[in-house]
Amino acid sequence: MRLNCFVVMKRLVVPVFVWMLYTSLLYASNERINQEGRILGTLPVVTNSILFDNSNADAVVSAMQIFPVTNPWNECISNRPVLVNSDAMIAQIMTNLSASRRTLIAFQEMNFVLVPDSQMLVSNNFVDYPDESDLNGGSYPYGLYPTPTNQPIEGWPTQTGGQTLLQWQTNNDGSDRHSIVVQPGAGFSFETWNALRVGTNWQAANGAIFNLNTNGLRPAGWTSGDAAGFPMFSALVRYDEAERGMIEHACRLVVAQSRYNTCIYPATHYAAPSGNTSTNLPAMGQRLRLKAAFAIPANWTKEEKAVLLGLKKYGAMVADNGNFFSISVTPDDRWPANCFNDFTSISITNCEVIQTTGPNEGPRSPGAPVANAGPDQTVPAGVPVTLQGAVVFSNSTPVIQWTTYSGPGTVTFGNAALTNTTATFSVPGVYTLELSAADGVHAVAYDAAVFTVTGNINVSIALAGTNVNLSWTGGTAPFVVQETGALPAGSWSNVVTTNAQNVSLPMTNATEFFRIQGQ
Repeated sequence: MRLNCFVVMKRLVVPVFVWMLYTSLLYASNERINQEGRILGTLPVVTNSILFDNSNADAVVSAMQIFPVTNPWNECISNRPVLVNSDAMIAQIMTNLSASRRTLIAFQEMNFVLVPDSQMLVSNNFVDYPDESDLNGGSYPYGLYPTPTNQPIEGWPTQTGGQTLLQWQTNNDGSDRHSIVVQPGAGFSFETWNALRVGTNWQAANGAIFNLNTNGLRPAGWTSGDAAGFPMFSALVRYDEAERGMIEHACRLVVAQSRYNTCIYPATHYAAPSGNTSTNLPAMGQRLRLKAAFAIPANWTKEEKAVLLGLKKYGAMVADNGNFFSISVTPDDRWPANCFNDFTSISITNCEVIQTTGPNEGPRSPGAPVANAGPDQTVPAGVPVTLQGAVVFSNSTPVIQWTTYSGPGTVTFGNAALTNTTATFSVPGVYTLELSAADGVHAVAYDAAVFTVTGNINVSIALAGTNVNLSWTGGTAPFVVQETGALPAGSWSNVVTTNAQNVSLPMTNATEFFRIQGQ
């Protein structure tokens, strides 16, 4: 805020303008910022199980960092080189599908439920692959998972013909029936395949637990709820992110046939017959992206645009075999009707296969830049303010950029490509500025600082007998008029709080200093 200070001494009035710039002890580097540069905010505490298809779930998952920004699922691959045999692999993917299925499909399948860290552990009987299951302290072949009574099973509710949740939980219809239980607080995802409720008990073919705080993988050769040994939760196209306009991670991709005895990081498992040895068959973990040259039509739905932008930046990884070329979308009944229908016009030839990075390459290699946007500040409007940013790096010089993340007005930077530059704020309000550093190899480094911008207060002062008359323009009410007997002031005393912009006060001392504080 801007404070104007005046000295009144033996009836002589001398105006002294003082800028009081308070620096908050809270630095915006405490903010959690994801791979897309989105500030995640405070993670809501989950106290009861929350199904995926409502605004309460949206509020939680939108504030989650689902795997580190360096994780393959969060890796920007828009500049990765194309695989040498990309064209041949794309042709093979198409050949393996019937002519009517050689376009992209958004398949509504996997769903999830959010549970508190205190959710009771329930015994799950792993009937097919207990040897490749995480038992979590259970006795073989049983695993202990925080399974709530309202655990949804794949396809519910939009693909299950009006069945209630309980009917679908107990309907052993022979479909894949994946389940996903997420603990946002602790950061774990519990995932199964062929889940079934039997009375009050649960069973599944197998179970896998993923720590969403690390880049850890399944043991080599182990499957998961997904054929590739992948987590599923991190790969789903969710309603909340589509409504924001960008899918912020790689998608889960299904192809007709995959390669035998081969999986590519971060996959840990293959699922193909011994005859599928052609190098033109995609392996589990193979990564495709939508070609940059694909023009996204302006009249397509925002959900389609969000997915296609994500496919250009993060791509999709082969996770399973099936009868389509499809990505996995939550079966959320809030999706607008036909919101993904235009995908059927996107031929597979609009995709390309890229060269992927290994466990210690790309964003996981040493030397990632670190950005620091400096402290939060309270500053005046209309005056250049010095930004106190810094970027530390040990590899190639990163591209530095200041941007306006949020705020009520415009921000003019002296030079947005410099860490230490100036910013001028057009109108009062609260602004968040973001500093980024991108070296083209690692995850973009982000940090943010919050600027509370106050309006200028211009004050006039005059003596009128034994009173002093103060009047001012600018600022935002309510105003606090404060007084002290000497500068520097040990303390300021509040004299009056007013919504007006003038006040008349009695002079009680030979020398008095006044200041006016707006909001």
